Amino acid sequence: MSPCDPCCAAGTRFRPLSFEVPKPLFPVAGVPMLQHHIEACAKVPNMKEILLIGFYQPNEELTRFLFTAQQEFKITIRYLQEYAALGTGGGLYHFRDQILSGGPQAFFVMNADVCSEFPLPEMLAFHKEHGDPCSLVILGTTANRKQSLNYGCIVENQETNEVLHYVEKPSTFVSDIINCGIYLFTPDIFQHIAGVFQKNQQDILLEEPANGWHRAAAIRLEQDIFTALAGQGKLYVYKTLSFWSQIKSAGSAIYASRLYLNRYHITHPERLASNQGGGPKISGTVYIHPTANIDPSAVLGPNVSIGTGVTIGAGVRVRESIILHGATLQDHCCVLNCIVGWDSTIGKWARVEGTPSDPNPNDPYAKIDSETLFRDSKLTPSITILGCNVTIPSEVIILNSIVLPHKDLNRSFKNQIIL
Repeated sequence: MSPCDPCCAAGTRFRPLSFEVPKPLFPVAGVPMLQHHIEACAKVPNMKEILLIGFYQPNEELTRFLFTAQQEFKITIRYLQEYAALGTGGGLYHFRDQILSGGPQAFFVMNADVCSEFPLPEMLAFHKEHGDPCSLVILGTTANRKQSLNYGCIVENQETNEVLHYVEKPSTFVSDIINCGIYLFTPDIFQHIAGVFQKNQQDILLEEPANGWHRAAAIRLEQDIFTALAGQGKLYVYKTLSFWSQIKSAGSAIYASRLYLNRYHITHPERLASNQGGGPKISGTVYIHPTANIDPSAVLGPNVSIGTGVTIGAGVRVRESIILHGATLQDHCCVLNCIVGWDSTIGKWARVEGTPSDPNPNDPYAKIDSETLFRDSKLTPSITILGCNVTIPSEVIILNSIVLPHKDLNRSFKNQIIL
């Protein structure tokens, strides 16, 4: 058994945070986004290896993360870099020899930018009970009718759970069962991808090369593979009732952090802060790195994550926010619905606030909406993001704004991108 985790490439919707760190390594609920995937994989019996596939240029931070994760979870983890952006299926096919080298009977494939309980053992049990040994399994969940149009939609046989029809982001309603971006495949998947690859190669050869080079043809699991396999008795859907969300934007990272922090009550209670004598007041779920220095009069939570080396002064209020490595929150400042970047400083009595982009709490099937940066030629109200090394002066208000790295502000801002 070996999982492949297609990493995101540039993370353009995650800027300015992805300027400093690749999106899959951005901390969510106190640990890198990818670590939640790796933790889930490491718990699966007979798991041999974890492969991370992506177009991202490896750097020291990625190397350090891989080394640390291998030491902690006692499993081999390797990063395989694509020569071009090959798509969700193209990357798998390009590295098929690496994936099959250990002779796996099956392997998981998970998109890096999803937040989930990762019911991998349940998917394995479901696979043994449904279809033939060569069948493929998609993890699905239920969305409301309107939001289902933003995802891959699955029409299933309700008795057998076979996928009868699959449409990626349809223009009209097809089904309220959506694709979670988590799959269980057998080696037979490569036969199906090979057919698409060969057709793409024939099409490319008929094209005129640009500057003497033929383009790399991306293969998409969703549009190119699942659509063709639906209705052939080879594709099944396992529906989960547990939490799931995409992490496409910075605003969705705060929501994902809340989901994981709530889950820590069961999986990692040691990661959750509690009210103790001489410590800050904790309200709800809060993660605090042991190296953080927090004044006892500060009030934190709910849904707060405090990174390494953070300093929080007297009377500070933090709620629904992620405070990254080395940030300083000076006395009596207020931080609500924000991501405070690495080594940034918020002055005394300043207020930094954003607008939450949570799903509708009255709809159990609502998902977080993919935010558009602008609406009606105006910046869409969303969380406030401070890039790395930003300085906010004392006694100002920053509301619904995005501040790019290395900025020293000298006044208040509202609904602006500060370049």
